[in-house]
Amino acid sequence: MLIYKILRKDEWAAFQAAGETQGAPVDLADGYIHFSTAETVAATAAKYFAGEDGLWLLAIESDTIADALKWEPARGTLFPHLYRTLRMAEVTLAVALPLGPNGHIFPALA
Repeated sequence: MLIYKILRKDEWAAFQAAGETQGAPVDLADGYIHFSTAETVAATAAKYFAGEDGLWLLAIESDTIADALKWEPARGTLFPHLYRTLRMAEVTLAVALPLGPNGHIFPALA
């Protein structure tokens, strides 16, 4: 199953340059990398990135990071949390997430 991570432009650039990331500031503060599912990623964008342009949407196959992935409750549902560094080689898709007049415009998600 694909899971999704939203990064700001500078966070995505740093990830590309380093080849790995420990996530955004919220991830560093919480001690794990937050991910969303196809069903929850739009709500995540609306809640935590409202009005922000220059975002990137990353897709990761959850099986490839299963060694350190835990599904934990938040906002009334289970969210995937990664308890280790995410490597660039684990990203299967990275697309710009433009801001439209009614919020972020998502591609078709699996």
